[in-house]
Amino acid sequence: MTPVALLVEPSLASSVQEPTAVDIGFCADMSVHHLQALAMCQRVLGRDTGDAVQAAAAEVLQNQAMEVGQMRAWLTDWGASTVPPSTVMGWMGANQGQGMPLAMMPGYASKEELLELSTRTGIDRGRRWLQLMREHHLGGVNMANQAKSLASSTKVIRLATTQEKVQTYEIYQYDILLNGRYA
Repeated sequence: MTPVALLVEPSLASSVQEPTAVDIGFCADMSVHHLQALAMCQRVLGRDTGDAVQAAAAEVLQNQAMEVGQMRAWLTDWGASTVPPSTVMGWMGANQGQGMPLAMMPGYASKEELLELSTRTGIDRGRRWLQLMREHHLGGVNMANQAKSLASSTKVIRLATTQEKVQTYEIYQYDILLNGRYA
């Protein structure tokens, strides 16, 4: 079945790209990575962690929720699963292309770390969120950089480029906070 846009404007047919395993793998893996970031944000928002952490968590929640929706829409359009994978990063050659368990994904917080975040209070909870989100972003930047090099879909490369820039800037901001009020 031909999409309506192609019937109306046949020149669009040349811009339609079939996704590769890299495009699909990146979107699936980054979606699950983002979902954990959203869960981490929910553990601090509305708590007395300081205004800076509240603002940072709100920004991550807003940006990454939108990106999850975008990546899942692409996965759906491509006929790929949106179920969070249990094996990740095979698309970027991890474990000789076999991938690794989700729990081993760089920057992915352990259940114990998430519990620890949930049980801390005040500025201490804010500090732990900054530490965990910093590590989380380092893992995300690594994935985004790999996608920029390996993906074939223009929209995936564009998203990965944006994610790399935004998360690198946020890491810089977290470092300032961790060396200041949250030291």
